[in-house]
Amino acid sequence: MPTFNQLVRKGREQVTYKSTSPALQKSMNTLRNKETNQSSPQKRGVCTAVRTSTPKKPNSALRKIARVRLTNGYEVTA
Repeated sequence: MPTFNQLVRKGREQVTYKSTSPALQKSMNTLRNKETNQSSPQKRGVCTAVRTSTPKKPNSALRKIARVRLTNGYEVTA
């Protein structure tokens, strides 16, 4: 627990917000070849791999997994 004097000097650190889907919030400006923060819930992409996998020990099922390369250059698993 910080003392009052320490709080006056440094203050409390703000909790930074961490997105659960950073790949959908970045976009590529192709004219300037630069990344921009332009969130969009849907993005176009190309499917690079489709496969199935099984979950960890207590659960058992075949999960369908697709690897997608988005138009902004990110590769995500869906």
